[in-house]
Amino acid sequence: MRKKKKEEDLDSLIKKGGDVMIPRKVFFTKGAGMHKDKLASFELALRSAGIEKCNLVYVSSIFPATCKIISKEKGLKLIDPGQITYCVMAKSETNEPNRLISASIGLAVPKDNNNYGYLSEHHSFGETAKKSGEYAEDLAATMLATTLGIPFDPNLAWDERKQVYKASGYIFKSTHICQSAEGNKYGLWTTAVAAAVFIMD
Repeated sequence: MRKKKKEEDLDSLIKKGGDVMIPRKVFFTKGAGMHKDKLASFELALRSAGIEKCNLVYVSSIFPATCKIISKEKGLKLIDPGQITYCVMAKSETNEPNRLISASIGLAVPKDNNNYGYLSEHHSFGETAKKSGEYAEDLAATMLATTLGIPFDPNLAWDERKQVYKASGYIFKSTHICQSAEGNKYGLWTTAVAAAVFIMD
């Protein structure tokens, strides 16, 4: 009897939103760092992105329904030092001289904001920022398209599929953010990061 009561109380709490953490806002940021130590290089990339003061928790790829996109400047003002901060993070690093790296986050948002969208992360070597960013955007848009049941030819180039997705009337927008960097010529660690940072309140 007591177990059943606990289950009912838990169900009630979840229905009221007491245990449900859904981000209400999100901002996008990117940065690059360079140092002889790998970890310090990552720290400098986070500083460049403005999120070094956060205790970052990586989450996966769902963009919550009704989540509002805000500017980086507004978002950073809503974060306190040491705060547990949820984000979708892309990171790429190298200590190979002149090696091209990139970190990208793609976003696809449905027209009906009662439905969720998708975020995707892409980490690459040897790709330009444009190619890496478009790949991440393609990933997010394709995941959303398959969820919404939009018919498309996977063999079409991204530009062509992007037009198909938009013409369907189901996808409101897709975009990306990308940070690329070239490996330090003296072999220092170079790190690139891109992130979608969630704000809970």
